[in-house]
Amino acid sequence: MYRRNGNGIAGGCAVVCGIGVLAFAASSAFAADPAKIDWAKVPATTVTLFYPGQSTYQWLRSSEHAGAQGVASGAGCVGCHKGQEQQKGSSLVKGDKLEPTPPAGKDGAKQLNVQVAYDKKNAYFRFQWKTNKPQPGDAYPVYRFDGKEWKVFGGPRLEKKVFSGTEPAVYEDRLSMMIDDGSVSGFAAQGCWLTCHDGERDSRKQPSADEVKATAFFQTIKKADVRKYLPKTRTDANASWDKGVSVDEVAKLKAAGYFLDLVQWRAHRSNPVGMADDGYVLEYRNFDAGKNPFSSNLDPKTKQPRFMYDAAKFGKKALAVADINKTGTPLVKGQNAVPFDPKAGWKAGDMLPRYVVSAKDATGSAADNKQVKGVWKDGTWTVAWARPLNLANADDKPLKEGKVYNFAFAVHDDNITTRGHQVSFVRSLGLGAKADIQAVKLP
Repeated sequence: MYRRNGNGIAGGCAVVCGIGVLAFAASSAFAADPAKIDWAKVPATTVTLFYPGQSTYQWLRSSEHAGAQGVASGAGCVGCHKGQEQQKGSSLVKGDKLEPTPPAGKDGAKQLNVQVAYDKKNAYFRFQWKTNKPQPGDAYPVYRFDGKEWKVFGGPRLEKKVFSGTEPAVYEDRLSMMIDDGSVSGFAAQGCWLTCHDGERDSRKQPSADEVKATAFFQTIKKADVRKYLPKTRTDANASWDKGVSVDEVAKLKAAGYFLDLVQWRAHRSNPVGMADDGYVLEYRNFDAGKNPFSSNLDPKTKQPRFMYDAAKFGKKALAVADINKTGTPLVKGQNAVPFDPKAGWKAGDMLPRYVVSAKDATGSAADNKQVKGVWKDGTWTVAWARPLNLANADDKPLKEGKVYNFAFAVHDDNITTRGHQVSFVRSLGLGAKADIQAVKLP
């Protein structure tokens, strides 16, 4: 499952770092600059990620899955499938009962190189993977003016309007980590399949928007669709999406530590300002308290964008269809964004980003990941990441020296989101402790 790699992708880090591609602002809050770490001295573990199709928590426990009895007894996925990631992913991505809409040309598996180091203040991660497309996926669906209204245009490849060819495929590349400190029973054995359920977006048995809105639990939590959640937040043995526990019980579970950290680096919505967002999985896929580095660019009252491009800096005030998947199109406060002018002569077909990005606006626990930077070069993303140790927030799993954690990794690329990613089985990660991936302590 693992291999140490000193000569592959990770072995080239001295060249990448040496030319200063990964640049971070100096800050007294951080003990080291991830770009200046000698990554050539940090062992790399290659983790194979694979395409999971519509396999879910419920499918694993059903008669459709040959290993259902083992799953029911708490057996880990790797017990049956160690070394089979490439085979499983390549089979699923071609289409079968677990993949009714296979995306053309999608990789069945992907190699993710992982390096981890730490000091007194931070854990440092460095990731590298090859993209399926010959350019970085740093674009995102836009708002398109139709002459009267601004409407969403473009989307991920599995969305119906895109899969049918009605609108173009456009979505950002992403890297995510789910972190468990041992408090979530079953995660060490079954990983992200503990969070992926029938009913979620692009999954089996997905309910309609009206069905979700009519469900008492979703009315209570004020959510309009079904996303990741943990089994104990549902009342029935099958952990059905619509059988939620009370909000008081959700609060008790969270206070007891029954949640997973979910942190995500996003090529469009966080990378332009050197950050990653911070969230957690419990009754839903939630964001941490505070504010992310990205926010909606649509004013809910006027139904018009909040910001447009600064033509003096960007070259034009809006995008055209030919620009939609070009790199370098994020709308960033303080760099290429100015307040929207409704009298600027907007024409049908003009497009503006759905999100505006700002490091300055990010606050609270949601802004913990302040030093994260990805660089795409020669078909490969390199992402260097600093995450503070000993976080005391109620929505974080604090990383501490001497402890072992359960990690699950995922990569989204190729204009895709939801289940169209590649995922890993769980890996243990130790900070000064024996584990599958052992962090190197810095001087």
